[in-house]
Amino acid sequence: MVLTGEPSGDVHAGKVIREIKKRDASIYFSGIGGPHLQKENVDLFYHISKLSAMGITEVLVQFRQIKQAFDRFKKKLKQYPFDLIIIVDYPGFNLKAAQYVKLNYNIPILYYITPKVWAWKRSRLKQIQEYVDHAALILPFEKKIYKDAGIPATYVGNPLMEDYPTHLTKPFLKNKANDPGDIMTIGLLPGSRKSEINRLLDVMLHAAILIGRHKKVRFVISKADSIYHDQIEKGLNKINSELPFEIFQGPVREIFIKSDLIIAASGTATLEAALCCVPTILIYKMSAITYRIGKILVKLEYVGLANLIVKKQVMPEFLQDDANPEQICKKAVQILDNLQFYENRLKSVRQFLGDSGASKRTAALAMQLMRS
Repeated sequence: MVLTGEPSGDVHAGKVIREIKKRDASIYFSGIGGPHLQKENVDLFYHISKLSAMGITEVLVQFRQIKQAFDRFKKKLKQYPFDLIIIVDYPGFNLKAAQYVKLNYNIPILYYITPKVWAWKRSRLKQIQEYVDHAALILPFEKKIYKDAGIPATYVGNPLMEDYPTHLTKPFLKNKANDPGDIMTIGLLPGSRKSEINRLLDVMLHAAILIGRHKKVRFVISKADSIYHDQIEKGLNKINSELPFEIFQGPVREIFIKSDLIIAASGTATLEAALCCVPTILIYKMSAITYRIGKILVKLEYVGLANLIVKKQVMPEFLQDDANPEQICKKAVQILDNLQFYENRLKSVRQFLGDSGASKRTAALAMQLMRS
């Protein structure tokens, strides 16, 4: 049984299932997932669209959907003698599922893409220790945390390494390019949540205007599927600039390939940019109350995953009041004047993450747990 709850988990779980099937094509798969699990012919008893489509504010409706998914999960456990359960990310649901399995069945549990206990809710380590047989870790610094907690764990590598091979890095692409052109391209990634667009897009656009006074530039704005086109159009109309802006809806890697610099909301996309060696300025803003609480609860030297991985700032971070157009512009101009230096600085991220093959290694762990 494979349990996911979000689109990213569905993507990564699909790859692991494909690798398990290469080892044993006769294995039956059931679970909660989306299109990627369906593509692998997984017998879905609940689709993630029902879990992720509802807004966070619709608490009662969301609760009903989650309860329905959990009831079907319990029913499925009664129907089949499962040999292994793989839980992927989505800790709120998956840790409760793991607890239920351990209290009622004798089935090994493998956790792939574990909760961010290094950032918040460290108490989840105790739950993982009690209910999970093995953890497949995707960030190198997690190894020590799990070893200290006495949890059997293996660093399998980061699944993004499979999506971003070396030939997609900026230095490689530059060597292949015949005509680099004299206009520089800056990618703007304002996020995938409406609240992020509200807080960050305006800052990015005003920073773009300032950068345009110093450099010959064009801008590509990433529009996530969850964001309406007119939300971005409205922001562009407000600044009324003659600078060339393109709204792009599609794989974010297309923006990385064509950009000299990225200005991005903090998130997984910044690690993807680092793997492409595209110099990136990370920014984030939240409500003042949330930020104050966060400062108390989250004890991290950096926010960006790339910086956390290499334990130094290879990607500039501007948070809250520091995330203003003037500071972003100053740093952007500095980077554009020294592109090669900033591109090369990001190469270390790939070195820290190790080789690709997270799906294969996780599949091997799954087979091992089933045999044992």
